[in-house]
Amino acid sequence: MPFDIALNFNQRFNSMPTRLSTTLTRSDLAELNAFLITEKMRSFTKAAIELGITTSALSHTIRNLETRLGVRLLNRTSRTVSPTEAGASLALRLETGFKEIGDALEEINRMRDQPVGRLRLNVLSDGARLIMARHLPRFISKYPEVEIEISVDDRMVDIVQEGFDAGIRFGGTVPEDLVAVRLGRELKWVAVASPRYLYQHTLPAVPEDLRLHDCIQLRTGQGVIYKWEFRKGEDYRVVDVRGQLCVSETALAIELALSGAGIAYCLEDRVRDHIRDGSLRIVLPEWAPVEEPMYLYYPGHRRVPQGLKELIEVLREEIKNENRVADK
Repeated sequence: MPFDIALNFNQRFNSMPTRLSTTLTRSDLAELNAFLITEKMRSFTKAAIELGITTSALSHTIRNLETRLGVRLLNRTSRTVSPTEAGASLALRLETGFKEIGDALEEINRMRDQPVGRLRLNVLSDGARLIMARHLPRFISKYPEVEIEISVDDRMVDIVQEGFDAGIRFGGTVPEDLVAVRLGRELKWVAVASPRYLYQHTLPAVPEDLRLHDCIQLRTGQGVIYKWEFRKGEDYRVVDVRGQLCVSETALAIELALSGAGIAYCLEDRVRDHIRDGSLRIVLPEWAPVEEPMYLYYPGHRRVPQGLKELIEVLREEIKNENRVADK
């Protein structure tokens, strides 16, 4: 539950000049919330983005809080932010307090007929295009009081540490200590190129022939250049392809392949329309491997946030209907 929920409390009080009163105002809670987020992220820049304010405004807020308390809470250098002993102690107590407030409000929300609140999701780019872009409109139409923030990121992010409620990743990459919900079928991976490129080059007969071609390399979210995988029955091969171009985004690789710049490697679902209209063709179609599906995953050790269960239900239903239509 986001810490800024506590800002809905607006009790009046007469503050003492050098410390917080035992009765908290909206301003007090805002300052404490700002401090807690800054201490957690260890960065004024990241905390300011999270709070939706400028870095200078956040710095001013923290200075005001420290002045009123009469004690330094954060040690600052040009590169790092770390809590003092007093700051660490205060942050620990505040996290417990804000969590209690969040849980109390969550209990009230659960008494409503429909979920309400905000979900923060971390989704890899393939999941964003193939799942969220296709099926999220149905969810937001059905549950208008749930807000969704999506961070599209191919890096393997610690969703708990980064404050996300859930994520979407390929099977086999989800941490074992998190709850994983399968979204749809296994996925086929293909190498594709434009007719113009294939007309100008000799067609590869086996995966190793790709080393003689202009392949559009893909740098993964883990920072390594992906080695293309191929499977034909029990025959499994991995090829370290070469080429002038290396990108970190599948969409760009597909656009470059469409322009005739080389061969790209991606999910068949990402280029299905291009294959259908003939602007791209599958290279080595008999070697296209089928791998694990995508999964939505979330921490199992804490309360499932409002709307997440409903989101999972909608996504699974929509994907099931989509597959049923595709099979006809």
